[in-house]
Amino acid sequence: MAAGPLPPDTPHVRAQDVPAVPDAVPGHEESEEAVEAELAALEQSAEEPAPVVRVAALAIPLLAGAVVSVALGVFGRMHAARPVSLNLWGGTGGELKVGLTVLAVVLALAQGGSALVIYGKVPAVLGRIAAPGWITTAHRWMGRAAFAATIPVAVHCLYALGLQATSVPVLLHGIAGCVLYGAFTVKMLVLSRDDTPPWALPAAGGLVLAAIVGAWLTTAHWLFG
Repeated sequence: MAAGPLPPDTPHVRAQDVPAVPDAVPGHEESEEAVEAELAALEQSAEEPAPVVRVAALAIPLLAGAVVSVALGVFGRMHAARPVSLNLWGGTGGELKVGLTVLAVVLALAQGGSALVIYGKVPAVLGRIAAPGWITTAHRWMGRAAFAATIPVAVHCLYALGLQATSVPVLLHGIAGCVLYGAFTVKMLVLSRDDTPPWALPAAGGLVLAAIVGAWLTTAHWLFG
């Protein structure tokens, strides 16, 4: 059936007079915000176990370092001391060991200072000291040289003297030496991993430095005390 003509009083409706349908119904923006908030909550909950995982990643380095320290201490106590002199260039064995330990301390302190520069922890008058490009390489080689300087000292101490407890300085010296190599093991293992906490490497490096300084102080006590 065909439609008849519209009454004369019916207004003519044009296409542009029809109101546009809104892109979003009321509450649409709120629903998007709710979804985003839910996704953010899920991401946060997924990231929460990360600190636990990072701390757990220290288990192997700490265990290896403890094994090294204890093994050196047990060997030093169980091994029969065989006195051997390190007379080089006319000096006594004690002077040579102290000299090597002093060299290790100086290099370790320099490495610690370079680490502060690398991490941006050295304040300057205007801002902070920018780490030069060569300082990372120097930092590594100073650490290697410091470790190499301690090896003859440690070998002589373990083989010729052993871990003794005749006095408090003597015992502290032996403990510092054992802790030094245990801490160095932890540092090297932490350095080779990327899942450990960010504070683990500076803490291990600080323990290595403290052990070297402690071993030097007790050695100087023997020679000059």
